[in-house]
Amino acid sequence: MKRIVVAITGATGAIYGLRLLTMLKDQGGWETHLVMSQAALLNIREELDDGRRQFEDAANVVHNSRNVGASIASGSFLSEGMVIAPCSMRTLAAVANGLSDNLITRAGDVMLKERRKLVLMTRETPLNLAHLRNMTACTEMGAVIFPPVPAFYNRPHDINDIIDHSCMRVLDQFGLHNNLEDRWQGLTGENPDPALPLKKIERQA
Repeated sequence: MKRIVVAITGATGAIYGLRLLTMLKDQGGWETHLVMSQAALLNIREELDDGRRQFEDAANVVHNSRNVGASIASGSFLSEGMVIAPCSMRTLAAVANGLSDNLITRAGDVMLKERRKLVLMTRETPLNLAHLRNMTACTEMGAVIFPPVPAFYNRPHDINDIIDHSCMRVLDQFGLHNNLEDRWQGLTGENPDPALPLKKIERQA
């Protein structure tokens, strides 16, 4: 069974982390290790009904964010990687600067030092220069900055479709590919540029 760490921080968008956990649970073959910051627990209470229980029920193992001696704090504990969903700017800054002051940031540091996949679903707008520099620093160390930017080419019917599409793209990072019908299939049969004849466009391609 493959292992993956899912962390929830205090940024808005806790539903992304919950949906990732449920998708991994439905997929099967994945052992999920969940860790939630104190700010995340406050935010979950505001955003989701009975939210904490939903998170704990969806995960295989739940860790206390203050327990820096947990299994996921060591590089010898094997996993496929980690997703921080959502990732606050405070957590981004801590990861960018190697500040392992809680289990989330320590686990993130482990992923970087072991050259494992670390995906940060950053949530903030507009971005200031410190945010951008921290994103650059994490990228240079091997992390993937993954703001949950919605796609509209699949014509989502509701917010759940938008959430699912972003989570599907995150799981792609770990080689878990699903929801094939919701992916970009190319332009429809209409001429994308009415000023050019269709045959000329095909020759250019």
